[in-house]
Amino acid sequence: MTCLDLSDARPADSPVVSVGYYGLPVIHGPHWKWLITLYFFFGGISGTSAVLSAIARLTDREDDLRLARIASFVSMTALLPCPIFLVLDLGRPARFLNMLRVVRVSSPMSMGSWGLALFGVATSLSTLLQLLTDFYTSRESGIVSRLSRPARLLAPVTGLLGLFVAGYTGVLLAATAVPIWSKRPWLLGPLFLTSATSSGTAAVVIASSIFDRPIEAGEAKLHRFEAHAMIAESAILTGWVYALGPTAKPLVSGHVGSILRHVVIGAGMVVPQLLLIGSTRSRNQKRRLFLTRAATILTLAGGFALRYAVVQAGRDSAIDPQATFDMTRQ
Repeated sequence: MTCLDLSDARPADSPVVSVGYYGLPVIHGPHWKWLITLYFFFGGISGTSAVLSAIARLTDREDDLRLARIASFVSMTALLPCPIFLVLDLGRPARFLNMLRVVRVSSPMSMGSWGLALFGVATSLSTLLQLLTDFYTSRESGIVSRLSRPARLLAPVTGLLGLFVAGYTGVLLAATAVPIWSKRPWLLGPLFLTSATSSGTAAVVIASSIFDRPIEAGEAKLHRFEAHAMIAESAILTGWVYALGPTAKPLVSGHVGSILRHVVIGAGMVVPQLLLIGSTRSRNQKRRLFLTRAATILTLAGGFALRYAVVQAGRDSAIDPQATFDMTRQ
């Protein structure tokens, strides 16, 4: 019997050094390609932006309503490419539609599909109400006041669905048999949620600074919110890597490890905080704007890099038989 050599299927600098039973990996690795990383990234931004829009809209203050408007448009803009990325990764649009034929509470894939579909409907309605409000603002104040009521009623629904979409992707990964994703499953959902929170907040901040007049008080609150989310993200990431033990090897070694240390933690967490501190101490408005925009761009880059590192580490972990054997022993 001839064994199949799968060594060429691994990256050149993959930390995995052995193959599984009879030359085959013990489990089937994820078929996902780089498009799923884009889906995770933009979906997280869309969900968190919807949450920010809902919170700001419910306060009913003028500056907060302006932030709600920007956050609503950011949420819809980030959501638009998500179905494209998901369908292209699945290969056939019918696969996504088939998942909507039934509701299975025990299936993260089923709940995620329904959550994404309902969130898309709620976000579309919220954005439509905002567009109608913008259209009638200078024409008919009575219509604007009538539009504000359904927008406020829809805000909690959109916010809750956005919170679900921002964090469910981590739960989806944890429900698989891939060792690095399933070993400490309760940490992956919060990690993706906090990362989506920092990325989504950064996207709203940069959109507000580009497309709207400055809202210094509102942006200051967003920066504090972003900083707190990033602190929580770094704490959960550290705890997750520590809790994984030897199973974390694909994540902390090789080119994935370099991305995690230099891009996710260094450029995506530490440097943005230093830039934001520098912007608060600067008296020059142009310099302050440059530092805040640089911080938000780096935060977005770090959020994308985190998802890439987690997905790629999962692919490497799936072809590591020792990680699977350790999981079965436990």
